Order: sequence, then C-alpha cells, then structure tokens
Amino acid sequence: MAFQQGLSGLQAASSQLDTIGNNVANANTVGFKESTTQFSDVYAASVGGVSSLQTGIGTQVTGNFQDFSQGSITTSNNSLDMAINGQGFFRMDQNGSISYSRDGQFQLDQNGYLTNAEGLQLTGYEANANGTIITSSPVPLQIPTANLNPSATTTGTVGVNLDSNSTVPTTTTFNPTDPTSYNYSTSMTVYDSLGNSHVATMYFSLASAVPAAATTAGATTAWNTYLTVDGNSVPAANTPIGTLGFNTSGALVYPTGSPAGVISTSVPLTNGAATPQAITLNFGTTTQYGSANGVNQLNPNGYASGQLSGFSTSSTGVIQGRYSNGQSKNLGQIALANFSAPEALQSIGNNQWVETSASGSALVGAPNTGNLGVIQAGATESSNVDLTTQLVDMITAQRNYQANAQTIHTEDQIQQTLINLR
Repeated sequence: MAFQQGLSGLQAASSQLDTIGNNVANANTVGFKESTTQFSDVYAASVGGVSSLQTGIGTQVTGNFQDFSQGSITTSNNSLDMAINGQGFFRMDQNGSISYSRDGQFQLDQNGYLTNAEGLQLTGYEANANGTIITSSPVPLQIPTANLNPSATTTGTVGVNLDSNSTVPTTTTFNPTDPTSYNYSTSMTVYDSLGNSHVATMYFSLASAVPAAATTAGATTAWNTYLTVDGNSVPAANTPIGTLGFNTSGALVYPTGSPAGVISTSVPLTNGAATPQAITLNFGTTTQYGSANGVNQLNPNGYASGQLSGFSTSSTGVIQGRYSNGQSKNLGQIALANFSAPEALQSIGNNQWVETSASGSALVGAPNTGNLGVIQAGATESSNVDLTTQLVDMITAQRNYQANAQTIHTEDQIQQTLINLR
C-alpha cells in the first residue's frame, strides 16, 4: 500500500509544483490571478463499515482554485489602459463569443473599436447623437472619429453693469462707428448653422425718456440696446433690439416676463447658412449701479465644427471625447460584469475567462453601480501573485515530493528484505 500512497503523493506534489510554476511565470502578467492547488485524502471503502484499523491509501488533487483578490494598480503611459479597482470584469466580444478579463490593456483598431492584444472588442453602452448614454444591451464600443457637427447660436446670457452716473449721449442718432452715440459696448462670438463664427456687438445707450411700458414695470431709467453682427446693424440701422429698464435700486425690471430681461431678435445671413437666425438674449443679470461700465457674463451657446483631439475615461466608465473646438461629448460607457461565484469561472488563456454553470450568469452593469468596481484610466492591474509566498510554497512542495519518494524507497527496501529471507 505504501507504493500507492507514495505514488499519489508524488503526483499531488508534482501538480502543486505545476501550479506554483504557472503562478511564478505569470507574476508580471497584467490582470493575472494566482491559483492554489487543493488536496483531499483517499480511503478505500470498508466492507464491514467503518473500521478503526482503516488506513488511507494516499491523496488526490481536488482542484486548482483561483484567487480573485485585487492586484495592485500601476500607472501607465497609455491613456487607453484601464484598471478595475474593485470587483468585476471587462466584458469582451469576439464575433458574438463573450469572455471576461481583468486585463485592461486596450488600443484602437482601424475601425475605431477598443480592442485587446488578441483583437477582442471591449463592450459597453452606446451614446446617442446628443451624448446621452443608452443603457441597453452592451455592444462593442466604437470611438467615432467623425467631426462634431456645428451648432448654431440660439441663446446668450449677457450680464453687464451700466454706470448709473452716465449721461445721455451727445449724438442722438445711434451709429456703431461713433462712440458719442452710445455709452458702452461689448462683443461676443456667435455661430451660424454652418459653424461660421460672427462677431456680435451690443451697444448700450442711456435713453432720454423712459417708455411708458417700462415706467409701468417700475423703471426710472432706460437704456436702448443695439446689436450689430459683423458690423451690420440688426434688425436695421439705428433701430434698437429692445430697451432695458431699471428701478431706483439698480435692478432690471424691464422687459418683464419669466425670466425678466429677455430680448429676442433675428439675424439675416447671406453666406448660405440658415437665415434669418433667431437669437434670444437674456439680460437678466444686468444691473445699473454707480460703478464703471463693465461685463461680468457673456455666455452664448453654439459652436463651430470640431475634430476629435482626444478622449478620457471617468471612474464610472464614461468615455468622453474632446474636440478641437473646445467642446466635449460622451461617446459611450464601459460595461462591467460580475458573478456570484467568480472562482468557478473557466480560464481559457490570454487573460480571459468564460462563465460556467457553477459561476452563475454574468451580472452586467455600469462601473461604480451595485457591487461593481470603478475604472482607473491610464493604469493597469498587476498580477496578484506574491513571489515570496510562491517560493516558500515551492520549497514545501519540493520537500513533499522528496518525502513521498522516500516513502517509496523505504517500501522497496522492506520488500527486498522479505524477498531475501531464507
């Protein structure tokens, strides 16, 4: 029996050394999870039931079990590298075949898909044209390289202070080229439907009389507001786009409405863009205090077309593109997957696992939701192999192997003694 016991011990120790060797070989493999060989003893069935004299017949390998504890996070020079800090796996797609990985070393292929070194595509949630993430079934993530379409200016928030010590301009007829016909001016950039930029300049001229409607609203002073776009008066020469009325506290009370201080106009264009272009200006934060004329807020919407200049990934997995026109837009969101029993996943090599009946079905969601971890961009997760522990275990396994070999050697000597009896 000692031969069988020793042989089973040799086989078990050899399997343990194989596991340790694999762990050591992958000590620098990104996203690798170390394995541990587990054993159980073996007893022959007793015909008469349990016997107090029953002796085991050796050991057997129960299985190799993976340790999915967190590996250390290491920064990298690749902005596309990603590490999962916490639970979960990247969900990878290869022609409809789904696998899972902790290896976050990604790059863009020729079609703009995020892939790993084997060409498997990272999956996640798409974003619509407005940058809203659509959390439906995960699909391979593709980074669109098309230009960002221009957006015409439709609104603008304008906040200025008009000096309450101002006097009515000496020139009563407004002329944008004559500074004596207005008290103050400020400019902002607006865009048409083709993304062409235009300079919109607003002029403020203290009125000699307060309109009746403004007086009814509580205004005691009024300012005529004029607009030019690229030097052309809007809507017509010497015609204001509206009047701003202020009360004795310097607060804007006219035009009335909700919100107050809104003036709408339209800009005629002759460059092939949509015309006329309607623009609504909100002067609600404009004041009339006893300090110098000045601007504190100019915030028009709209922008020119832009080329994708780069992108970044947030902790929640949202990939946001940056464009040459200063705009940003959500391009998609990475999806993570977790399992009830991740240690039961089947390793298929190349840092990939597939689900099994024992692991349970994948629980897919966005990073930092449920029990899923967060994404750290520009970093990778190192192997969780502890080399010191592995080397100590290797010595132990070697000693076990030697001891089991000695058991066989001793049994052989005993058998030889019996054979040599006369």
